[in-house]
Amino acid sequence: MTLDPKLMANALRALAMDAVQQANSGHPGAPMGMADMAQALWHDHLHHAPTDPLWPNRDRFVLSNGHASMLLYGLLHLTGYDLPMKELKNFRQLHSRTPGHPEVGITPGVETTTGPLGQGLANAVGMALAEKLLAHEFNRDGFNVVDHHTYTFLGDGCLMEGVSHEVCSLAGAWHLNKLIALYDDNGISIDGPVQPWFADHTAQRFKAYGWQVLGPIDGHDAAAVSSAIASAKLSATAPTLIICKTHIGQGSPNRANTAKAHGEPLGDAEIALTRESLAWPHAPFEVPHEVYAMWDAKAHGEKKRSAWSHLFATYAQKHPELAAAFEQRMKGAVSAEFKTQLDAAFAHSESEGKSVASRMASKMALESLTRTSPELLGGSADLTGSNLTQASNQCSLRFDAQGHVQAPAAQASTSWHINYGVREFGMASIMNGVALHGGFIPYGGTFLTFSDYSRNAIRMAALMKLRVVHVFTHDSIGLGEDGPTHQSIEHAASLRLIPGLDVWRPCDTSETLVAWSSAIQNQHRPSALLLSRQTLPHAPKKKSSAIEKGGYVLTEPKDVGLKAEAVAVLMATGSEVGLALSAQAHLATLGIATRVVSMPCTQAFDRQPLSYRQKVLPAHLPRVAVEMGVSDYWWKYGASAVVGIDTFGESAPASVLLPLFGFTPENVAQTVQAVLQQHG
Repeated sequence: MTLDPKLMANALRALAMDAVQQANSGHPGAPMGMADMAQALWHDHLHHAPTDPLWPNRDRFVLSNGHASMLLYGLLHLTGYDLPMKELKNFRQLHSRTPGHPEVGITPGVETTTGPLGQGLANAVGMALAEKLLAHEFNRDGFNVVDHHTYTFLGDGCLMEGVSHEVCSLAGAWHLNKLIALYDDNGISIDGPVQPWFADHTAQRFKAYGWQVLGPIDGHDAAAVSSAIASAKLSATAPTLIICKTHIGQGSPNRANTAKAHGEPLGDAEIALTRESLAWPHAPFEVPHEVYAMWDAKAHGEKKRSAWSHLFATYAQKHPELAAAFEQRMKGAVSAEFKTQLDAAFAHSESEGKSVASRMASKMALESLTRTSPELLGGSADLTGSNLTQASNQCSLRFDAQGHVQAPAAQASTSWHINYGVREFGMASIMNGVALHGGFIPYGGTFLTFSDYSRNAIRMAALMKLRVVHVFTHDSIGLGEDGPTHQSIEHAASLRLIPGLDVWRPCDTSETLVAWSSAIQNQHRPSALLLSRQTLPHAPKKKSSAIEKGGYVLTEPKDVGLKAEAVAVLMATGSEVGLALSAQAHLATLGIATRVVSMPCTQAFDRQPLSYRQKVLPAHLPRVAVEMGVSDYWWKYGASAVVGIDTFGESAPASVLLPLFGFTPENVAQTVQAVLQQHG
């Protein structure tokens, strides 16, 4: 069989324009422009196995400019993945496996969900980092069981987004030599030619990051692209950017090199002209058998996968403990000892009863967890000493001039902590990539108010059902003098609005430990831990299982000396649980019996059976919520009143701010009394 790269690329172009036309929606221009780049990479270089899309040592491919999704769907279909033509015909339709932008878990062979520009590139950086760290940890002489590249296609929009600067700077600092980015430099965006608003010298920019830059080359010359990729794979110390000059809508006589090619169907008349221009006489969605044969990667992929499997089998004989650990890590499973370890840590926490800030309680949990869970990959956005995300046994991630990971020789298995610098969005997006790759449970810290920088990446983690953990400290006006720029008001409620994200706001050491335990054990859900700067009192508890439910009865009237049924419920989270307990004690002196419910994770509570929720929050009892944040969120729980804060804070010591905004036992008690008067 004689290979015809241009014919193979034209098959991708035809499928893209036909699917977009049938859907009457989509982006034909970028797939048509990148078709030759895709042919060079996917046929000549990419190691993948269509019959086993999750083969651990496959190369990763990320389409960062996710609006070009039909390029990826065409590639997956033609190379032999379980993506039949009927799915391409159903592009962008309800419940199809070809959604408008690629979605991981929907389509076999799709490595990440892309669409928000720049984040796919960031995910690719995370994947390349995970590969490098796993190779350092598990490879042994003669056994490179972790040895693959990460490739990403990206466009002008990805490079305009600020997150690209954050992550590409880190990729250079980390010497991610197995990261290869192909830049579709077509000079067109939705608004037209980009020169008036995108005048960067991209090559110089990436050289400044420490990247190897190849090109510009002709992105429609598949041989030139393939040669550039081959050169990039030889890099020993730096990631590579290949600048490919292309024409958006390549092959379309009247739409090529125009903004109209970007985001709308070509139209029947233009498609007919394009077929003629490409010498593609076939009907819509018709691909000749010889073209399928050229693209078919099943046999080649199976050969690569089988060779690796044989290598790994021998590796398992020579290094059985390492092999078992690698398989466990890639499956995302926690160790068999994890639950026993957590139970012991919980018992220790209760016996000590320490009153500490919940950020310190988090560090105490990490001191225990990281010793037996090297898969925990920590980090902080230049706030390590404030977030307290680095345990004493974690090594700061560093590389030598040759790009090798620097680690203590005595440690066979090392838990790492990453200094991300002041790059919250980049950190969050990279963590998503690490989680997608597998082998690590990433977590990263910053102040809660800066979660706004990370928000879209947090949303993407929830959409992709990724186990990542965000450690957000300094969670309220209780941080004091730094003032309203740093004092979170709306952030807890805002994060709780993201579907699929567990938001934990623990009140003491034990709740913080359970929050970490739940975050680690929940393999398909991201978590955010909202932690205090100020010291919080310990509230004795009997068992961790109640906390895991997200909301539970902490104390009853009898716990403060009243032999009476509760007439009201105080609901509180985090630092305000101690305040609610003090208010309960104060009300008891007045003969008013109340129940205190701690609600460290409202999402976990909402997942409990209705019978349980009604038992914790009886319908006949009025409820008062107490939280140092916006009040609106709490009305959904039937609150009769909320002791909250609906303005920005002030710059002053916490001891001044708390009474100023009404966060005193006396004010909470008065609020309960007022509610009881209203209820008669």
